[in-house]
Amino acid sequence: MSEELIGIIGGTGLGDELAKQIADAELCDVDTPFGRPSAKIMVGTIGKRKVAFLNRHGDGHKLSPSDVPFAANIFALKKLGVHTVIGSGAVGSLREKIKPGDLVIADQFIDKTFKRTSTFFAGYGAVHCEMAEPVCGRLRKILCDTAGKIGVKTHPSGTYICMEGPQFSTRAESLMHRSWGGDLIGMTAMPEAKLAREAQMCYGLIAMPSDYDCWREHKASEDKQTLLKEIIANMQTATENCLKLIKAVLDGDSELVFEDCPCRRSLELAVWTEQSQIDPDDKENLKTLFE
Repeated sequence: MSEELIGIIGGTGLGDELAKQIADAELCDVDTPFGRPSAKIMVGTIGKRKVAFLNRHGDGHKLSPSDVPFAANIFALKKLGVHTVIGSGAVGSLREKIKPGDLVIADQFIDKTFKRTSTFFAGYGAVHCEMAEPVCGRLRKILCDTAGKIGVKTHPSGTYICMEGPQFSTRAESLMHRSWGGDLIGMTAMPEAKLAREAQMCYGLIAMPSDYDCWREHKASEDKQTLLKEIIANMQTATENCLKLIKAVLDGDSELVFEDCPCRRSLELAVWTEQSQIDPDDKENLKTLFE
């Protein structure tokens, strides 16, 4: 099952649209040591691939970014046998060249979150995963190559700054994020990418810019209603492009599960605590992560 099942996490905009594309769908109610995921996981097929789709914000977009059960989401997908995850999410652009409606295959993150469960191993022991390259290089290349083949405007790299929210940035913060080298600002990539690495999964993220955040001042003639309509239109464009890309990847011939990938061995040298000091019940509860 793990050789065939591709995990997809849908964020703002993509969630409901992607669910409509899944054939022979079955809803799986998965429990984890970290509670239940955002919603039931929809298992079915898109093109010639079997997928496990999870709506990050839950049914009806009920969950604010700080309330998303990231640990439960990743654990539940791994428990179903998912070894490769393609995530998506709405972001603001911090660069003029990254236009709203484009796609960005993020390759780096700066984590500014502070309220969320960011590890599976609290109380388990000292576990330190490498995060220098926080997304799977093989998966990112497939996403970039496929985007080029289907003519979707896609930037092959980008640094995603993840803030806690739920409020958007102040202008001073937005300008600071630009000075840090950030290309995108969002609220959901972290700790999702960290947890995927701890779960020994290959993870890639398609970011969907809907606006220029607030560093780029609006024209004085544009009122709030006009701006909102523009953002919604940009989100629809980005969603359509993201859906097109995901469907093309799933319908392509590229291998998407890489059992020889370093992502699949991320815990090999990460556990620093002596095995004799780890509670046997903890080992049993988290054994899914080591598979």
